Amino acid sequence: MADEISVLIVDDSALMRNLIGKMVEATPGLVIADKAMNGRFALDKIPRANPDVIVLDLEMPEMNGIEFLRERKKQAIEIPVIILSSIAAKGAAITMEALSLGASDFIQKPSGSISEDIHTVKDNLVGLLLSYGGQYRKTHGKKIISPNEAKAINPAAAESMSKSTISIASILELNVVHTAVPAKPPTPLRKPATTEVVAIGISTGGPDALRVVFSRLDADLKVPIVVVQHMPAGFTNEFAKSLDRICPLDVKEAEEGDPLIPGRILVAQGNKHLEVGRQGATVVAHLSDAPLVSGHRPSADVLFASVALTFQNHALGVIMTGMGRDGAAQLGTIYKEGGLTLGQDEASAVVYGMPRVAFEMGHVQEQVPLEKMARRICDIAKTNR
Repeated sequence: MADEISVLIVDDSALMRNLIGKMVEATPGLVIADKAMNGRFALDKIPRANPDVIVLDLEMPEMNGIEFLRERKKQAIEIPVIILSSIAAKGAAITMEALSLGASDFIQKPSGSISEDIHTVKDNLVGLLLSYGGQYRKTHGKKIISPNEAKAINPAAAESMSKSTISIASILELNVVHTAVPAKPPTPLRKPATTEVVAIGISTGGPDALRVVFSRLDADLKVPIVVVQHMPAGFTNEFAKSLDRICPLDVKEAEEGDPLIPGRILVAQGNKHLEVGRQGATVVAHLSDAPLVSGHRPSADVLFASVALTFQNHALGVIMTGMGRDGAAQLGTIYKEGGLTLGQDEASAVVYGMPRVAFEMGHVQEQVPLEKMARRICDIAKTNR
């Protein structure tokens, strides 16, 4: 069907191309645009195949994934790219280089470059393909298949996928424009005061979105920022370093006991909750191995709850692109304590999941496009109340 999200699969292994292709074919709403054995063949096929999203291996002969991304950038190709590579497990720095060159997201192959158990990442992969491919179609004026149409194409596959970790219907639903009226917002316990901290919760689509926001922050912003970006353990240190290179403020991976310093950004470690708390006259970061919250560790809900408790009406909470509902509930606690809250708007979010739930719960005071988020954060943080 013309409205399905088309996928270009780029991998030097014929077995991997076949296994990934079967995942695509078994997913309502997705269709194979073409397959390529390296980056050079992929570039040749893009004009004819016209895919909505690309799955890219990094280790390939003739033109590898990094070289493909560099050439893609030169040619101003906007089609989103999902890295699916074994090298992601070995080289966080290479993965971050891929993201800095324009890749949208990444998944680790579970057991090396030829992973016959690739089915173990199927839910995650097809979720990203539907999310990024759907966003690309929306921004380019293409129609997107509805959940009901997807089910009609392949009822058996749709039934199977509805029982999996990620419901295909729910992801396709993210590509539908939402018009729900938000619930009544909480009644603040006190009026907003001068902002002393900014807390950001973000997930799918986050690496690109944070690059946009952090590169545009004012160099003289004198407020600490704490961030939960859903990312596997072992990658957040390199991710923070990559953000530090483009941000006028200092960015680092949070460590136990790190003080919240004005003008510094702390990024939560993968697989560690990040909380803030007072230690004498200083507010410091605490890391935790506590159970998953809202399906995640780190969890934006955990961060927002601790920020609300510690800073009350001196906090600014920001919820951005992401699948699911992490952060939506506790953003309301920041609101209730008298803090201010922002949510990324639907048009600019790769996945309008987390910000949508927060908005519908009445926990978002203002919806902001990605392009204006940095300016809005700085304006609020610099306003004396």
